[in-house]
Amino acid sequence: MSVPPILTPKQRAEALVKATAARRSRAEIKSKVKDGKISIGDVLHIAGEDQAIGKMRVSELLESIPGVGKIRAKLMMERLSISSTRRIQGLGRHQREELLSEFHPTIHVPSSQRGRLIVLSGPGGVGKSTVAARLREVSDFWVSVSATTRVPRASEVHGVDYYFLSQEEFDREVANHKFLEWAEFAGARYGTPREGVERALARGQNVLLEIEIDGARQVRAHSKEAILVFLEPPSWEHLVARLEGRGSDSPERRAHRLELAQYELALSKEFDIVIVNDQVERVVEALVALAS
Repeated sequence: MSVPPILTPKQRAEALVKATAARRSRAEIKSKVKDGKISIGDVLHIAGEDQAIGKMRVSELLESIPGVGKIRAKLMMERLSISSTRRIQGLGRHQREELLSEFHPTIHVPSSQRGRLIVLSGPGGVGKSTVAARLREVSDFWVSVSATTRVPRASEVHGVDYYFLSQEEFDREVANHKFLEWAEFAGARYGTPREGVERALARGQNVLLEIEIDGARQVRAHSKEAILVFLEPPSWEHLVARLEGRGSDSPERRAHRLELAQYELALSKEFDIVIVNDQVERVVEALVALAS
């Protein structure tokens, strides 16, 4: 057995101050959880940045949640194969996801009071963003704003068109399970923030996700209630003209987009409904009808 280090009086005093501050931080977090001011997902996120919270035992966190208590917390941890001594920072990815699913509504839970979830996808350049923007203007749909690592175009506004994140920021969101889905497309990553979607559906609001095809596949894998809509161009020539008209893309990037679009058009059979984008208003009317 190793011998504990011998501390000087100054080192003992500093360690005591540090330990007291850590206990105070954990007590504050548990109090906020008990009062409903923050969620378990918030705590898991904080624990990734605050070592004092990261060292909190999972049992302490669960016991502070209203309606849980020591017995239910113990049974839950046994069911999820989480050791009674496990600290938050020691949780594995699957354990974190399972804990979140225990306390957060997920999009696959059916309810007559929930909104309808419409997933709009299709090849790049087909006009998904234009349709989503118009739908937001003329209906009460809650249209999710995606996060992306790509550089914003001149007309795009952060928080309105996309949340523009650095690669490091996107990595943190992925690690903290903040995305409902995420995928890589044309050299950039895109993700749908989970919390806003779940809240909108839970309060009975219809939701539109305008996402890439890989992301739509992820939603389909986890949600039985999602309606997947494939937006198709009137013709191949029309799509080529749109992609080649983008001044923000280099010739190499446009060539890659065209090659990818050919592949993506062949995936329309995986979707529930195919709508040809020959007129934005007609597409919007079809989407509204799907949610009625």
